[in-house]
Amino acid sequence: MKIINVDNTNETMFNTAIALGNFDGVHIGHQKLIEIMLEQAKEKDLKPSMLIFENHTKSFVYGNGPRLLSTNSQKNEFLEKLGVRNLYTMRFDEHIMNLSPEDFVKEILINKLNCSLVVVGTDYRFGHKASGNVGMLRDIGKRLGIQVRVVEPVYYKDEIVSSTLIRHLLSEGNIKDANRLLGRPFGIVGEVVNGKGLGKHLGVPTANMKPACKYVVPRKGVYRTITRVNGRYYPSATNVGTNPTFSEQELKVETFILDFDQSIYGLEIEVFFMEYIRPEIKFDSAEDLKRKMQEDIAYVRSKSNLQLI
Repeated sequence: MKIINVDNTNETMFNTAIALGNFDGVHIGHQKLIEIMLEQAKEKDLKPSMLIFENHTKSFVYGNGPRLLSTNSQKNEFLEKLGVRNLYTMRFDEHIMNLSPEDFVKEILINKLNCSLVVVGTDYRFGHKASGNVGMLRDIGKRLGIQVRVVEPVYYKDEIVSSTLIRHLLSEGNIKDANRLLGRPFGIVGEVVNGKGLGKHLGVPTANMKPACKYVVPRKGVYRTITRVNGRYYPSATNVGTNPTFSEQELKVETFILDFDQSIYGLEIEVFFMEYIRPEIKFDSAEDLKRKMQEDIAYVRSKSNLQLI
């Protein structure tokens, strides 16, 4: 997959089919939209492509956007697996924010991307103050020669699948449903940094992560996870919380990787959340905590299937 900055391109060699949206998490609703774009691109002999913003629009407008389900790197990996050939990226800035809906279509989709077809969801908004909707996009497309395909939402348990719904499920510790809606396990990427060594003191050394972006924080507690280190996958147990037994305050993501004794400080790892085991508990003693951690590890070992799907 080619990743192309919009500022550095003016496509003339081919016409594109473009999927438009935010695509945080690339959940099953997004995947349906992308699959339709790919089908239409093949049918009409167009280059299957996407346009995404490198930054969240709400982060630029309000200074504080929602917590994320994926980094840009994770998103790119998912999109490539789905079959996207060209990924066009751009910063959402004051110029883009102030473009009228029609000027956005002319300046970006036509002049920059040589777009012949766009595929969007029913709630797609664009242009100055999000004044453009799918009806307006259809009208502009008719006048300017761009076909518009609008994809109906995907439902799960009578609710529309959305990034907001998945964030809510994660905050409740409902990992199984969140993963169903993502179409794969929720994963946090981060650098392994030095902690206080409490896990090592208890005989259960953990990798303390510095997350690579402002992720959604899953419910505090212990999870069965799978950890990717240098391209290899290992069963693991992860605690999301503040270590109340030791009266700490800082929220941490700490992972014990089974049957693993390598030094990985400074390395970037990815932890995939597979199952919520139990809430975070304040124990009466370090020994009680140690016993419970050993029980958690035994449970993970009994379930150590390394398949992510």
